[in-house]
Amino acid sequence: MADEMVQRAQRFINTTYNNGATLGISKLEENGQTGWPVMYALTRALQYEMGITALSDSFGPTTLGKIGEKYGKLDETTIPSANFCRIIQSALYCKGYDGGEIDGTYNDRVKDAVVKLNQNMGVSGTYPGSSLWPKVVKGLFNMDAYVTIGGGSDTIRTIQQWLNGRYILRKDFYVIPCDGHHSRDVAKSMLFAIQYELGMADGVANGVFGPGTQSGLKSHTVSTGTTGVWAQLFTGAMVLNKRNVPFGNFTSTVQSGVETFQSFSKLPVTGKGDFQTWASLLVSYGDQSRKGTACDGVTKITPERAQALKDAGYKYIGRYLFNPSSTSLPEKQIQPGELATIKEYGLNCFPIFQTWSRSADYFSYNQGTADAFRAIEWAEFHGFKPGTIIYFAVDYDAMDGEVTDYVIPHFRGIMRTIGENSAYGIGVYGPRNVCQRVADAGYAATSFVSDMSSGFSGNLGYPLPTNWAFDQISTIKVGSGSGLIEIDNNIVSGRDFGQSDFNPGADLGGLDTDLDKDAYRSLMLQDVKAYLESIGVPETGGDGWTDKDWATLGGISTTKAFDLVLSADWLFTSLARQLKLRKALIQAPVMWELRKMNPLDVAADEAVKNGLDDDCSTGWGQIFAWVTIDARNYCMQQGIINGSPLTDDDIPTVWKQLNEDETYNIRSVAYLTLYNAHQLNAPRPNLSTTQAQTQALLARYNGTGEEAAQYGRELLGLYNVLENYNALSRAN
Repeated sequence: MADEMVQRAQRFINTTYNNGATLGISKLEENGQTGWPVMYALTRALQYEMGITALSDSFGPTTLGKIGEKYGKLDETTIPSANFCRIIQSALYCKGYDGGEIDGTYNDRVKDAVVKLNQNMGVSGTYPGSSLWPKVVKGLFNMDAYVTIGGGSDTIRTIQQWLNGRYILRKDFYVIPCDGHHSRDVAKSMLFAIQYELGMADGVANGVFGPGTQSGLKSHTVSTGTTGVWAQLFTGAMVLNKRNVPFGNFTSTVQSGVETFQSFSKLPVTGKGDFQTWASLLVSYGDQSRKGTACDGVTKITPERAQALKDAGYKYIGRYLFNPSSTSLPEKQIQPGELATIKEYGLNCFPIFQTWSRSADYFSYNQGTADAFRAIEWAEFHGFKPGTIIYFAVDYDAMDGEVTDYVIPHFRGIMRTIGENSAYGIGVYGPRNVCQRVADAGYAATSFVSDMSSGFSGNLGYPLPTNWAFDQISTIKVGSGSGLIEIDNNIVSGRDFGQSDFNPGADLGGLDTDLDKDAYRSLMLQDVKAYLESIGVPETGGDGWTDKDWATLGGISTTKAFDLVLSADWLFTSLARQLKLRKALIQAPVMWELRKMNPLDVAADEAVKNGLDDDCSTGWGQIFAWVTIDARNYCMQQGIINGSPLTDDDIPTVWKQLNEDETYNIRSVAYLTLYNAHQLNAPRPNLSTTQAQTQALLARYNGTGEEAAQYGRELLGLYNVLENYNALSRAN
């Protein structure tokens, strides 16, 4: 929503600093919306007006120091110029305060705004009146809010204001937001506050939970009846961890809240603010001397190591289903015979799935789908039984926006695939915010929290997830000699214990792999085109449609159809491996239907969309919704996939998914292939299905009768071309 005065502030920057490019001030879009570009431009303009030559977006120590050195404080007697004042007025407007008319005058409206700003920050006791002190100016030139916003807590805002008011004169303490939300800055300010109260001097206090801070806290246990600053700090820390207790004195209500928190965090339930409780409130890993009963690691569990772990009190071991690298950490993946050893020594194992999940661009709906298929396959290979929770890793400091845009869609793909294709459960491994948000979305039953990474933005300022199962707090070594092993030490909540018994394991031999596109794409396309041309299907057009009609009314060329199928090669491979059949059996009808798509298909789709028809063949595989329903219901009845039975009432929903979601469409092609075998009273397709059986299945895809028989004969040739290159890739 545009604000007229913010727009005027943007115009002021653009007109006053029109040579801004030389100053690093980009021309602002005059849209009336506050944002970092405006604050950066105002910061650079302020630096310019103070004579700073190396301008920066950051309101850093040079800018802060220069204000104190040149002016002490800013008011009507010290503001050096009209433009300097206009910059202050513009910043006030960008913060939602009345900055006057951006007229270069530090007038009564500006003074009233500054008084309000100081009050909102909680520093009016230290900075009474209408002057702007350097640290307040620093807080003015950022995007922090000083009023409760977005469902924030008024109690948290009170704590934020209290911290600002009490510690603003300390050298390394700066104004923190007073928006009612816990955050990284607020978490660090709590550590500074504790260090100051422990008597640490400026320059010694650093906001880090180090040995000095830990030692000091061990002598500051608080309990019922404690009053004063230490009670305020402790209850503040409780509130920031989303514990519903009053901020202030340590009352019986606080004690009850502490007992609940300790029980939730698996701390000794003392009802007191002892060191371990302080630690768990202040830093994600808490007291790292705590001994957990779970561990995870990248080293094979041998009999000697199993005994060492058991002797050290460990019961639950996290191990990786898969290692994408054959050279790095050679024992990271569960090794042959390892689960038998774990079982023999009375230990349990919980599986972790991770490939390259260390940046936002790895995560997507399709990647989540692919990872889930791979995880199912490896879990079955190792012998994990139905009901096992698999922990999918988010092994980096995902920003909250990245969780929204990348991680949540990724887990949506995981949930859909695990839910439809297995009886396994889903867990998430990652920072606190990632775990909680995936859980809140309904995509993970339990969380394995990477709390050792205490500096992650997704850990700082976030409480332990409500569904935590394992809390990773330290790396330690256990055992000696041949039993020596380095592990990550984990606290256990009791929400998941892993598995103590395992199936024999599945055979992955002979299954399809992803196509080696570098080696075979060009040759494969050449052979596909040659085959289709041999049966009267040119690169474009055909079936009575001119090339012009074909291109403008929805037709797809052979090359385009081929490229689309290869773009989903990961999904064809995943389905083929899951269903233990040849992926060319799924690819061939999809490629054919894409190539044969014509204006009549487009018209039929539009008729359904406009309510003129109930159903039609649609999407990549040109499938009817009613056929999809029959196929999926059959597969559910056979225990091949999971789900609730579908009825004719589901036709609109199923059709929409077939039309809009190619992954759903391709999955349905695979399930229809199995259903077609049933309709033919033929064996379920497998890795050794004969040519005759394959042709019959392909024919049934198009129905019955002579046209269907012709369809089967034509598709068998396409199947053989595709299978030829799939076989070459399998052999590599």
